[in-house]
Amino acid sequence: MKEKAIKGAFTVALAAVGSYFRQLAVPVILLAVVMVLDYATGLASAWIGRRLSSRSGLIGIIKKLGYMVLVAVAAVVDWVIQISAEQAGITVALPSIFALLTTIWLTLNECISILENLAEIGVPVPPFLLAIIERLKKGTENSGGADKKDKPDADKKDGDDDAGDSDEQTDPPDGSA
Repeated sequence: MKEKAIKGAFTVALAAVGSYFRQLAVPVILLAVVMVLDYATGLASAWIGRRLSSRSGLIGIIKKLGYMVLVAVAAVVDWVIQISAEQAGITVALPSIFALLTTIWLTLNECISILENLAEIGVPVPPFLLAIIERLKKGTENSGGADKKDKPDADKKDGDDDAGDSDEQTDPPDGSA
Protein backbone atom coordinates (compact mmCIF):
# COMPACT_ATOMS: atom_id res chain seq x y z
CA MET A 1 0.00 0.00 0.00
CA LYS A 2 2.75 2.43 1.01
CA GLU A 3 4.73 1.64 -2.15
CA LYS A 4 1.65 2.31 -4.28
CA ALA A 5 1.16 5.72 -2.61
CA ILE A 6 4.80 6.65 -3.20
CA LYS A 7 4.56 5.64 -6.89
CA GLY A 8 1.34 7.62 -7.23
CA ALA A 9 2.85 10.73 -5.65
CA PHE A 10 5.94 10.40 -7.83
CA THR A 11 3.78 10.09 -10.96
CA VAL A 12 1.74 13.15 -10.01
CA ALA A 13 4.93 15.14 -9.32
CA LEU A 14 6.43 14.14 -12.68
CA ALA A 15 3.20 15.02 -14.46
CA ALA A 16 3.16 18.46 -12.80
CA VAL A 17 6.79 19.10 -13.74
CA GLY A 18 6.13 17.87 -17.29
CA SER A 19 3.10 20.13 -17.59
CA TYR A 20 5.04 23.13 -16.30
CA PHE A 21 7.97 22.53 -18.64
CA ARG A 22 5.94 21.59 -21.73
CA GLN A 23 7.16 24.72 -23.53
CA LEU A 24 10.76 23.91 -22.60
CA ALA A 25 10.82 20.23 -23.56
CA VAL A 26 11.83 20.62 -27.21
CA PRO A 27 14.32 23.47 -26.65
CA VAL A 28 16.03 21.60 -23.78
CA ILE A 29 16.24 18.39 -25.82
CA LEU A 30 17.66 20.39 -28.73
CA LEU A 31 20.18 22.01 -26.38
CA ALA A 32 21.26 18.57 -25.16
CA VAL A 33 21.73 17.40 -28.76
CA VAL A 34 23.83 20.41 -29.79
CA MET A 35 25.88 20.12 -26.59
CA VAL A 36 26.78 16.54 -27.55
CA LEU A 37 27.57 17.66 -31.13
CA ASP A 38 29.71 20.54 -29.84
CA TYR A 39 31.59 18.23 -27.53
CA ALA A 40 32.18 15.71 -30.34
CA THR A 41 33.35 18.36 -32.83
CA GLY A 42 35.48 19.93 -30.09
CA LEU A 43 37.12 16.56 -29.44
CA ALA A 44 37.80 16.12 -33.15
CA SER A 45 39.19 19.64 -33.48
CA ALA A 46 41.41 19.23 -30.43
CA TRP A 47 42.63 15.84 -31.64
CA ILE A 48 43.47 17.15 -35.11
CA GLY A 49 45.14 20.22 -33.60
CA ARG A 50 47.08 18.06 -31.13
CA ARG A 51 45.55 19.88 -28.15
CA LEU A 52 43.46 17.05 -26.79
CA SER A 53 43.76 16.57 -23.05
CA SER A 54 41.74 14.78 -20.44
CA ARG A 55 41.71 17.90 -18.27
CA SER A 56 40.21 20.14 -20.92
CA GLY A 57 37.75 17.38 -21.87
CA LEU A 58 36.59 17.19 -18.26
CA ILE A 59 36.30 20.98 -18.14
CA GLY A 60 34.08 20.77 -21.23
CA ILE A 61 31.79 18.24 -19.56
CA ILE A 62 31.57 20.35 -16.40
CA LYS A 63 30.75 23.39 -18.54
CA LYS A 64 27.94 21.49 -20.29
CA LEU A 65 26.50 20.47 -16.93
CA GLY A 66 26.72 24.12 -15.92
CA TYR A 67 24.55 24.99 -18.92
CA MET A 68 21.80 22.73 -17.61
CA VAL A 69 22.13 24.27 -14.15
CA LEU A 70 21.79 27.69 -15.78
CA VAL A 71 18.55 26.63 -17.50
CA ALA A 72 17.29 25.29 -14.15
CA VAL A 73 18.10 28.60 -12.42
CA ALA A 74 16.24 30.49 -15.17
CA ALA A 75 13.28 28.12 -14.68
CA VAL A 76 13.29 28.90 -10.94
CA VAL A 77 13.26 32.63 -11.76
CA ASP A 78 10.28 32.02 -14.07
CA TRP A 79 8.51 30.07 -11.34
CA VAL A 80 9.07 32.80 -8.74
CA ILE A 81 7.78 35.44 -11.17
CA GLN A 82 4.74 33.32 -12.06
CA ILE A 83 3.85 32.61 -8.42
CA SER A 84 4.34 36.26 -7.49
CA ALA A 85 2.21 37.41 -10.41
CA GLU A 86 -0.55 34.95 -9.50
CA GLN A 87 -0.54 36.25 -5.92
CA ALA A 88 -0.99 39.75 -7.33
CA GLY A 89 -3.80 38.58 -9.62
CA ILE A 90 -1.74 38.99 -12.81
CA THR A 91 -1.83 36.37 -15.56
CA VAL A 92 1.54 35.55 -17.12
CA ALA A 93 1.13 34.67 -20.81
CA LEU A 94 4.39 32.73 -21.18
CA PRO A 95 5.34 31.31 -17.80
CA SER A 96 8.82 30.08 -18.80
CA ILE A 97 10.20 33.06 -20.74
CA PHE A 98 13.59 33.33 -18.99
CA ALA A 99 14.26 29.61 -19.14
CA LEU A 100 13.24 29.61 -22.80
CA LEU A 101 15.46 32.58 -23.67
CA THR A 102 18.37 31.06 -21.75
CA THR A 103 17.94 27.73 -23.53
CA ILE A 104 17.74 29.37 -26.95
CA TRP A 105 20.77 31.55 -26.24
CA LEU A 106 22.83 28.55 -25.10
CA THR A 107 21.70 26.52 -28.14
CA LEU A 108 22.78 29.28 -30.52
CA ASN A 109 26.06 29.64 -28.63
CA GLU A 110 26.68 25.92 -29.07
CA CYS A 111 25.84 26.14 -32.79
CA ILE A 112 28.45 28.89 -33.22
CA SER A 113 31.00 26.73 -31.41
CA ILE A 114 30.13 23.72 -33.61
CA LEU A 115 30.69 25.80 -36.76
CA GLU A 116 34.02 27.07 -35.43
CA ASN A 117 35.08 23.51 -34.56
CA LEU A 118 34.09 22.31 -38.02
CA ALA A 119 36.10 25.13 -39.60
CA GLU A 120 39.15 24.11 -37.53
CA ILE A 121 38.72 20.53 -38.70
CA GLY A 122 38.72 21.75 -42.30
CA VAL A 123 35.03 21.54 -43.12
CA PRO A 124 34.03 24.47 -45.34
CA VAL A 125 31.53 26.53 -43.36
CA PRO A 126 29.41 29.01 -45.33
CA PRO A 127 29.93 32.49 -43.86
CA PHE A 128 26.21 33.28 -44.08
CA LEU A 129 25.42 30.40 -41.70
CA LEU A 130 27.70 31.71 -38.98
CA ALA A 131 26.43 35.26 -39.59
CA ILE A 132 22.75 34.30 -39.24
CA ILE A 133 23.36 32.28 -36.07
CA GLU A 134 25.30 35.18 -34.54
CA ARG A 135 22.44 37.55 -35.50
CA LEU A 136 19.89 35.22 -33.91
CA LYS A 137 22.01 35.03 -30.76
CA LYS A 138 22.19 38.86 -30.62
CA GLY A 139 18.42 39.04 -31.10
CA THR A 140 17.92 36.61 -28.23
CA GLU A 141 20.21 38.69 -26.03
CA ASN A 142 18.30 41.85 -26.91
CA SER A 143 14.88 40.29 -26.34
CA GLY A 144 15.98 39.29 -22.85
CA GLY A 145 16.84 42.90 -22.05
CA ALA A 146 20.59 42.25 -21.97
CA ASP A 147 22.77 45.29 -22.33
CA LYS A 148 26.38 44.92 -23.49
CA LYS A 149 27.70 46.75 -20.43
CA ASP A 150 25.86 44.27 -18.16
CA LYS A 151 27.62 41.21 -19.61
CA PRO A 152 30.99 40.40 -18.04
CA ASP A 153 32.73 39.14 -21.19
CA ALA A 154 30.71 40.92 -23.85
CA ASP A 155 33.67 41.38 -26.17
CA LYS A 156 34.87 37.81 -25.84
CA LYS A 157 33.73 35.28 -28.37
CA ASP A 158 32.90 31.82 -26.97
CA GLY A 159 34.50 29.94 -29.83
CA ASP A 160 36.06 27.38 -27.57
CA ASP A 161 36.00 23.72 -28.32
CA ASP A 162 35.00 22.25 -25.00
CA ALA A 163 37.17 19.19 -25.47
CA GLY A 164 40.57 20.77 -25.97
CA ASP A 165 41.85 24.29 -25.55
CA SER A 166 45.15 25.36 -27.01
CA ASP A 167 46.22 26.95 -23.73
CA GLU A 168 45.77 23.69 -21.84
CA GLN A 169 48.68 21.40 -21.14
CA THR A 170 48.37 18.33 -23.31
CA ASP A 171 48.65 14.79 -22.04
CA PRO A 172 51.69 12.78 -23.03
CA PRO A 173 51.17 10.71 -26.20
CA ASP A 174 51.58 7.46 -24.28
CA GLY A 175 48.29 8.21 -22.43
CA SER A 176 49.91 8.18 -18.99
CA ALA A 177 47.97 11.20 -17.76
